Amino acid sequence: MFTIIIPTWNNLPYLKLCIESLQKNSSFQHQIVVHINEGNDGTKQWIEAQGIEHTYSDQNIGICKALNQASILAKTKYICYFNDDMYALPGWDYFMAKDIEQIGHEMFFISATMIEPKPGKDLNIIQGQDFGDIQNFQEKALFKAYKDLQMPDWSGASWPPNVVPLSLWEAVGGYSDEFSPGMYSDPDFAMKLWQHGVRYFKGIGESKVYHFMSKSTGKIVRNDGRKTFMQKWKITPGYFYQHMLRMGQVWKAPLPNACKTSLLYWASKLKAFVKA
Repeated sequence: MFTIIIPTWNNLPYLKLCIESLQKNSSFQHQIVVHINEGNDGTKQWIEAQGIEHTYSDQNIGICKALNQASILAKTKYICYFNDDMYALPGWDYFMAKDIEQIGHEMFFISATMIEPKPGKDLNIIQGQDFGDIQNFQEKALFKAYKDLQMPDWSGASWPPNVVPLSLWEAVGGYSDEFSPGMYSDPDFAMKLWQHGVRYFKGIGESKVYHFMSKSTGKIVRNDGRKTFMQKWKITPGYFYQHMLRMGQVWKAPLPNACKTSLLYWASKLKAFVKA
């Protein structure tokens, strides 16, 4: 059904659990491709022993380049980007496939809904639901609770787990290397799809994963992706998320074009000019 691409960087315990969850809880068979950054914790040996398709770099090349390298091995019509610190819950792919079937075209970008342990302000994440870390993962408690953790379909698909047609991935050139190692690569990829004409950015409320949160990004030296985004697109990522993708709003329909006569639009462009 999907080619699931998982970038990983010396995160073997989480990667094992992630792949186990995909194999155990998926409704369909999928192609799994892992990009191994360094892999000096035994990741490369384990992946090879499992016979899992993979690409490899002997140092950390970041998320963007890792995704692009792994995507070359794709054998299906759809690319699914998955983080190695995520646990796929039953039906995650069924509800995505169901939505794809109903769309009827290939100009779309859809995301699953994350369950996260820490509270926050994002309206499209089920937050404050702590089921432990890798050392004390409460899998049975999660299985008992996840169906009751409800989220309506939401607007603004951007971050993983997400699914996009391979044809679109290739048309926009995958993820942009200038955002390496990866900060703000998600809104940049969504903006590239927007510029290509995509307006179907939908989060699937019934498609759920548990996210252990930042088990790789917490180790890297972060790029100033916000500045790069503003230099590239001449608006702020906040405006793009809030007013163009309408991130977190209840899904109603494909998005309208941006209103280029609004004061908010021009204020965003001015702010991007000043900050960049």
